[in-house]
Amino acid sequence: MVIVFLVLLIILSAYTLVTRDLLYGVIALSAISLLSALLFYLLHAPDVAITEAAVGAGVSTVIFVWAIRATERFSPQDRPEKRNGSKGGKQ
Repeated sequence: MVIVFLVLLIILSAYTLVTRDLLYGVIALSAISLLSALLFYLLHAPDVAITEAAVGAGVSTVIFVWAIRATERFSPQDRPEKRNGSKGGKQ
């Protein structure tokens, strides 16, 4: 059972690193925290599991989502194109 949780942690960690959407990354981080809390509980550390669930999955997720919501989202099509060698001078 512990091996399954560890494999899921690795998969979610890799997904968090490769995802382009910040919100999906935060959700994956929250799932990592919940799996870590379950793993701590299985390893007979309930106090650490409760702390990980409250802080890792609860407070951190709320703060990350709040920060993402406070910023503007741009898709690659919305970004201004870079000009070759242009530094703002006359072309």
